[in-house]
Amino acid sequence: MNSQKGKLFTEINITPLTDIFLVLLIIMMVIAPTFQSVDNNISIPEINSGVAIEQNRAEIAVTKEGLMFINGKQITDDKLVEELVLIKDTLEKPEVVVKADSQVKSSKIMTIMNAAQEAEYKKLIVAGEPLSKKEQKELENAKK
Repeated sequence: MNSQKGKLFTEINITPLTDIFLVLLIIMMVIAPTFQSVDNNISIPEINSGVAIEQNRAEIAVTKEGLMFINGKQITDDKLVEELVLIKDTLEKPEVVVKADSQVKSSKIMTIMNAAQEAEYKKLIVAGEPLSKKEQKELENAKK
C-alpha cells in the first residue's frame, strides 16, 4: 500500500489570504486621508435645550457687519468698557450676555470678553443661538 494515501493534509496555504489583506491595506491607505478632511463650511448647530437667560443682564448684540449694541443702544469698541461700567450699577448680577451672528469674527468676541473683564464683570455668557435676522433689522432701524 501507498503510505501517502493514509496521511491527512494539515497545512494551510496562506498566500491567497495574504494577498487579500494586502489589497485591503492598500485600499484603506488610499481612502483614509479623505476621512481626515475638514469641511470649511461648518455651521454652528442649533441648540434644542438649555437654560433660559434672565433679562436683567447686560446684553451685547453683534451683527454680522460688526456693529455692537448694548441693551439696544449702539456702541463702539473704544466706549465699550465705559458703557459696561455704567450699566453694571443698575444690574442685579454683574453678568454679560453676548449674542452674536455666526459670521462675526472671534476677535470681536475676544474684544467683548476683554472689555467685560476690565469692567470687572464676574460672568460672561455666550448665547447659544446667533442673532436672528429680525433682531438685526430692529437694531439697525433703531440706529437710524
